Formats: sequence, C-alpha cells, structure tokens
Amino acid sequence: MGFFEKLKAGLSKTKNAFVHSADSIFRSLSGELDDDFYDELEEILILADVGINTAGEIIADLKKRVVEERIKDGTAAKQALKDILKEKVTFENRGLRLDTKPSVILVIGVNGVGKTTSIAKIAKHLKDSGKSVMLAAADTFRAAAIDQLMIWADRIGVPIAKQSEGSDPAAVVFDAAAMAKKGKCDVLIVDTAGRLHNKKNLMNELNKIDRVLERELPDSSIEVLLVLDATTGQNAVNQAKEFKETAKITGLVLTKLDGTAKGGIIF
Repeated sequence: MGFFEKLKAGLSKTKNAFVHSADSIFRSLSGELDDDFYDELEEILILADVGINTAGEIIADLKKRVVEERIKDGTAAKQALKDILKEKVTFENRGLRLDTKPSVILVIGVNGVGKTTSIAKIAKHLKDSGKSVMLAAADTFRAAAIDQLMIWADRIGVPIAKQSEGSDPAAVVFDAAAMAKKGKCDVLIVDTAGRLHNKKNLMNELNKIDRVLERELPDSSIEVLLVLDATTGQNAVNQAKEFKETAKITGLVLTKLDGTAKGGIIF
C-alpha cells in the first residue's frame, strides 16, 4: 500500500462521519431546498466541529448560491457546498518554503498535540526527498521530550542538537543554528515547549527563539508550523489565537485524524 493509499485509509473514519451524513440529506431531496434541509445540513456541519458561526456563514453562502445559480436538485447543491468549503481553505498554497541553506521549520503547539511525531514525519519526508535534516530539542521542560526526539532522530538517521533538561531553549537553538551552518544542513527543524497554562513564560521563550534565529540565520527561510489536535474541536481555535499573538504562524498541522476526529475546526 502506497503513502496516499495509507493516508486515505487512515482518514476514512473522519471522512465517512461527515460525508455519509451529508450525502444522505442531499439524496433525500425531493423538491426545493427548504428550511428543514438547511437546518439539517447546518447541524451536520456543527457536529463535524466546523463551529456555529462558520457553519452559519457556509449555509448563508449556500443559500445565496442556490438563488443566484437557480439550483433545484441535490446534486448541484452538493457541488455548490463542495465549492464553498474549498474556497474556505484555499489560499496561497506555496508549500513549505525551504529554498535557503539552511532553512528552518519551527514547530509550536501545546503539549500532547503530536508535535514530536509530526516533526519525525516531516524530517523523514524531507530526508527521503534528498535533503539533509537536523533536529533541535528546544522543548527542554517537558519530561522525556529530549529523549523522545533523540529516539526519532536515531530512527530516521539525522543529527540532533540538544542540551540537558531544564536548559534555556534559546541556547539550544543558538547551538543548533551554528551546527546547521557548519554542517551545511538543508533544513533545521526545531521542537519547542507547549505549556499554555504558563502562557507568559512560553510566549517569552518563543520570542527569544525567534530573535536567536533572526540573528544567527538572518538569510534563512523560516516556517512556523502550529500543530493542532483534531480531537480537541473548537478548543484548537483558541490555541491558534493564543499562539498567533506571539508566533508568526505560516502553516498548520492537523493531527489525530486517523480515528473519529471531525477536523472541521480547520475551516
């Protein structure tokens, strides 16, 4: 089974939870799209973690499109909904900007969302693509975080910059930047702490790391990926708002979609 086949299989529960419910109401349409249809569709969107306000906006857009395009049947209405959902998440999708040597990927997010695993997957993908990768263990506060990243670095076969538990994360990043330059590394991936309950200290740490990267690697492309756990629903939106106050987020990683997570918060 290839990569995309595995991905499709893993996402099947998430997809089916929404798609099958939506399909059933589109198929059951026997006449004009009435208020009951829109109410039921809005409920399905909300249950998929899209959120009340966003679900309302999507339904309003669909109603407008139905009138403008004189849609009368479920097939055309379903396509209109697909187009609206695509538009909601379509932007300048340039992919990761890794055109400098080294380039940096700073990975942020609260504890438990899957940062370390996401870093490992990204590192493996980049290495398999022919790039030299280095990891930086800048989550120096969570117990065993450094050990976990070391295990992944060993499995993937990439170097890692680390210090002891409790060290200054910015100092780790400083060392990692020097090692990446000396080793002519293509991509440096930095793991960070995720203690939102101690928001002020966490945000100060992220600021320090950002300043170190800008000073030590002034010409490097820097991507900031926020990792969000799809199972947390609307709470993920609150996390994004918190991190956006400090970090210059350039992309999102949505994890744990291989179970019954809805994933609608992406909208």
